[in-house]
Amino acid sequence: MSPDATPTMSHRAVLTALSGLMLGMFVAILSSTVVTTSLPRIVSDLGGSQSSYTWVVTSTLLALTVSTPIWGKLADLYDRKLLVQTGLTIYVLGSILGGLSQSMEWLIGCRVLQGLGVGGLTALVQVILSDLVSPRERGRYAGYLGAVFGVGTVVGPLLGGVLTDAVGWRSTFYVGVPFAAIALVLLQRTLDLPRRRGEVHLDWAGALLIAGGVSSLLIWVSLAGHDFAWLSTWTAGLLTLSAALLVAAYVTERRARQPLIPLTLFKDRAVVIATLCSICVGTAMFGTTVFLSQYMQLARGMSPTESGLLTIPMVVGLFLASTIIGRRISATGRYKQWMITGAALLTAGLAAMGTMDETTSLVELSAFMFVLGAGIGMLMQNLVLVVQNAVAHEDIGAGSSVVAMFRSLGGAIGVSALGAVLATHVATSIGAGASGGDGAVPDISALPEPARRVVEHAYGTGIAEVFLLAAPLGVVVLLALLTLKEVPLGSRSGIDIARERAARTAASDPTPTPA
Repeated sequence: MSPDATPTMSHRAVLTALSGLMLGMFVAILSSTVVTTSLPRIVSDLGGSQSSYTWVVTSTLLALTVSTPIWGKLADLYDRKLLVQTGLTIYVLGSILGGLSQSMEWLIGCRVLQGLGVGGLTALVQVILSDLVSPRERGRYAGYLGAVFGVGTVVGPLLGGVLTDAVGWRSTFYVGVPFAAIALVLLQRTLDLPRRRGEVHLDWAGALLIAGGVSSLLIWVSLAGHDFAWLSTWTAGLLTLSAALLVAAYVTERRARQPLIPLTLFKDRAVVIATLCSICVGTAMFGTTVFLSQYMQLARGMSPTESGLLTIPMVVGLFLASTIIGRRISATGRYKQWMITGAALLTAGLAAMGTMDETTSLVELSAFMFVLGAGIGMLMQNLVLVVQNAVAHEDIGAGSSVVAMFRSLGGAIGVSALGAVLATHVATSIGAGASGGDGAVPDISALPEPARRVVEHAYGTGIAEVFLLAAPLGVVVLLALLTLKEVPLGSRSGIDIARERAARTAASDPTPTPA
């Protein structure tokens, strides 16, 4: 490592400052994964359908997606420590209310609230990391965050399965609350960031227009093909509304004094490539988590606990790739080759998952999941690193949130669209006579043996079709990354840059500032 890459803060000091942040990240991941293995039972208990199953996931991603750029811009304007604590508080409130759900509508509303809080954590964790360490060192610590992501991903489904089987699914909404409370205390005691001062003009018009445009698009993707035909007046209306709002948002962002998403960001090729890749990675990441749980429980007859245990290979792949490759990037300053490798593994993993059915060997399936997890681990954190290394320091929050927003957007659209494909496949494969014709998610344990075999085959082949349809996204990521120009990673952290600017300001204006 070159001498100029030496961090201002010691390794121990950075880890101390990151402790509350990593626990907050764990809470964010836990909120998404702990309910995953319980969803088939939750939806069945609350009388939901395949559409409502998808909406439980989509609603969180929708709230996360539309709020992420707002949190990111707030991070460029306000106290980042207070913002991340606010995000945690909103998450806790949504979790407590979610555990009290008596209907699918109430549950979906609470998941929206959780999504708003998690949106803050998703955007702010990466932004605050950029304050603490330089881009050159960031790969190492992003690897730690990736490891936290991996632990949360494996602990969540497993813990959710155990709690669902032993206590009941409502407990899965409360399990993250103590961790969030501890994170709040740690953040208050260990995180010390420079105060942000200056004139603030938050672009509320842009925020509302972007949120409205994205929401209309996601609502169409979620409901088309189930609640109304793909070619219908509803489709025309929602797409027209989405296009109109997004065009208005574009015009507003061009004129805004401090735009929510500075359009100048997209003049940088690295930002455009990272954004495109984030959409594809989001679809693969969120879709894998959601549909794997359905596969294990509805195609293989596993319990929620077994379902959680069987996803461990994917998380091990993600954990190892994220930590090992993160350290290699910090040591060498080279990231492109590892990201290209990750894209190749992502494509291979999705394609391999597309060959499975309800009889596939669990050993084969574990190998497929390991490869897929390794691909995601090499890509997810490093896409943020590419953007943070490319944009100006004052746009770090907006730039980081753009990557997170489009990753969530890809996940939401992917889960909705692929969920619609799965619902159509299952309905066609099972037939109205076996399913009851209502589209409800079945309780496998309550079905007679002949009907059970039909349902298992329908979900086994249907979920394989979902993965096969997602495989070309890996090819898109691979081709995009091949065109990425590798830029040397910077050696100054956000705190270093802030101190330098403060020193220059003091030198040019020696007049004491009034208290």
